[in-house]
Amino acid sequence: MELECYPMTPRPPEIVPGRASRDWMDAFASRHPYRCLPLSMANTTGWEILCPMGFTAEWNGGPSQADITLTPDRPHPDFAHFVQSHFSRGVVTMHPNYLFRTPPGWAVVASGAPNHVKDGIQALTGLIETDWLPFPFTMNWIFTRPGRVKFAKGEPFCFITIVEHKKMEQFQPVMKTLDANPAMKGQFDAWNRERTSFNNRLASGDPDAAKEAWQRFYFKGEYADETTPPPADHVNKRRMKSLRLF
Repeated sequence: MELECYPMTPRPPEIVPGRASRDWMDAFASRHPYRCLPLSMANTTGWEILCPMGFTAEWNGGPSQADITLTPDRPHPDFAHFVQSHFSRGVVTMHPNYLFRTPPGWAVVASGAPNHVKDGIQALTGLIETDWLPFPFTMNWIFTRPGRVKFAKGEPFCFITIVEHKKMEQFQPVMKTLDANPAMKGQFDAWNRERTSFNNRLASGDPDAAKEAWQRFYFKGEYADETTPPPADHVNKRRMKSLRLF
């Protein structure tokens, strides 16, 4: 399968596989957030589109396009075509400058990079039917309050992943009790016992628990009951393919 990327400009922004690292995650003692596998998997399940230059966006709180000021770190010939105040009311519009084409039934979800936090501004998320759309989309951010934000050169301004979106409508949410699924209930009870025991030992200063630091059942793809075979398709590291020139 291919995600076709057609550049709309001679110097399109760089596209790279999603990177696991985040500054705020690095800042924790022992880089604790990286133990949360769902975080790092989300960070890497897709591709980042990177800012081709650094710039500052400032909003005075007004409703017009002129109330947003955009200033590049240094003069750049593509700046005016890359970032604009297009929709007004605190919305900053950036251009990925690609036309994407996906296989039939698949769409691109464009958002900010997962768990990439920026104070004062929020990435907006869009789902685009790239299996037929013959023109590119924009990436938009909205100020959460008047102020100034900085986008660095090489910082992801857009994150794309793909989803077979039409099939999602086939899913029917159904509420069930754990007792209706004895196998799952047994696995949950075993995990809950292990989790409670570990937390109690950790709180009491048990040296073995302190050395272990955290339980790795989900990270390693294991069941706590030790009798159920581990899932064969568990993934704890995502390796998206790099952009290939045709």
